[in-house]
Amino acid sequence: MDRRGGVVSLPDMPAVIAENLTKHYRVADKKPGLLGTAAHFFKRRYKTVEAVKGVSLAVEPGEIVGFLGPNGAGKTTTLKMLSGLMEPTAGRCEVLGMRPFDRRPSLLAQITLVMGQKQQLMWDLPAADSLRINAAVYDLTRRDADARIDELAAMLGLTDELTRPVRKLSLGQRMKVELVAALLHRPKVLFLDEPTLGLDINAQTAVRDFLRTYNADQGAAMLLTSHYMADITALCKRVILIHEGRIIHDGSLDALLDRFAPFREVALEFDPAEPAPPRERLERFGEVESAEGHAAKVLIGRDSLASAVGAIMAELAVADLTIHDPPIETVINRAFDEGKGQA
Repeated sequence: MDRRGGVVSLPDMPAVIAENLTKHYRVADKKPGLLGTAAHFFKRRYKTVEAVKGVSLAVEPGEIVGFLGPNGAGKTTTLKMLSGLMEPTAGRCEVLGMRPFDRRPSLLAQITLVMGQKQQLMWDLPAADSLRINAAVYDLTRRDADARIDELAAMLGLTDELTRPVRKLSLGQRMKVELVAALLHRPKVLFLDEPTLGLDINAQTAVRDFLRTYNADQGAAMLLTSHYMADITALCKRVILIHEGRIIHDGSLDALLDRFAPFREVALEFDPAEPAPPRERLERFGEVESAEGHAAKVLIGRDSLASAVGAIMAELAVADLTIHDPPIETVINRAFDEGKGQA
């Protein structure tokens, strides 16, 4: 037990665990138009939307896991259930050994939810004032609050920004201050929903570096959703893919590449003095990803790569050739396409 009467997880327990987690919504089923509105007024109809369908996962202390899926896949709904904002329809989940939707103070003092499209800062106050209010919510003394604000602000490169009203900060600056606000109480579990949404490249890089450092210093578990694949490749060794409310992959990033990208991307540049080969000719060597003018990209199976490249060099007027793994976006899209076929 901790000093607030909560159960503290043992070191060998997952920080986050979900078993068959399910969430259904009952929503109005109204036909469009005036007649549909009138009919719905006198006789309401409803339908059930299955947002999350039996999700099971576990995140270990100190682990950063990418949680990926298209819009509407169930990512945010899952995070809301794990953080206690929403109670599941079925299944169970525990965070640090406690049910999150019980909203125990001992658990709330150890977790945080960061949503890139939401803010908790007060628009007209200096950022530092909003941070001190957050610190008071977590019963931090003024000395501890100021020390933690200074520490986190230094890690994120915030200087004069904390004395300016929030409304005068750029989006990137606001997101950095949001992270400071969310981490003042040094949570052990972070649920991060698009934390770099809308940020420029420099701000994205700063946020990634900050999260990596925080994870290393605090040993915090992180479950991260993002549409920016650079976030995932920079921070996550393991990824979970969710599609239409169901998990379709849970494993290492390398295993994902092996499963959904058993090929290499061969980028070709042809001699401009010679006619460019037609697409049909390139298809003999592999799947043509693109072919424009004297440049092309071909996906070739790893097992046949050597022989295919030898044939390309022998048969075509190649000026330059490079070989590398396909972009992670291509791999993720292939995984989701396979998930559609299984649905």
